[in-house]
Amino acid sequence: MSSLAQIEAFLPVSSTITTSGQPTTEQFADIASAGYNLIINLATPASSNWNPEESAIVENLGMEYIGIPIDWENPTLSDFDELATKLDENPERKIWVHCAKNMRVSAMMYLYHRLRKGYTEISARRYLEQIWQPNQIWQNFIDATIELYEE
Repeated sequence: MSSLAQIEAFLPVSSTITTSGQPTTEQFADIASAGYNLIINLATPASSNWNPEESAIVENLGMEYIGIPIDWENPTLSDFDELATKLDENPERKIWVHCAKNMRVSAMMYLYHRLRKGYTEISARRYLEQIWQPNQIWQNFIDATIELYEE
């Protein structure tokens, strides 16, 4: 797993889910070799290090690719619901979720663990805080999403 740890903002969150920033073409081969079979990309074409060939690279390595492009300035509840549904639909698969810097992903995974998996605030937040402290846009999104789910 040491080669995987070289991927930007590498963060394993469970035995089946790992998150990171944007992997390189070579790193996708390492991800496939490690047994991951589903890649979920939350970055957009405007993201740093965007790879327009990523879906082809991933699929040529025998993995499934799902793109859920999340606007950095405007994350939405439907973005969260789409990711959470994909994670819930694939509980037995090894999933790699990434964006440009693991910031979108860590915020979404915080919400997923908190709202869908029932983690305590402290347990859910530990993954988020290993990557960043959300800016105002993302903190507002997190707060609004929690409020909607807790109604």
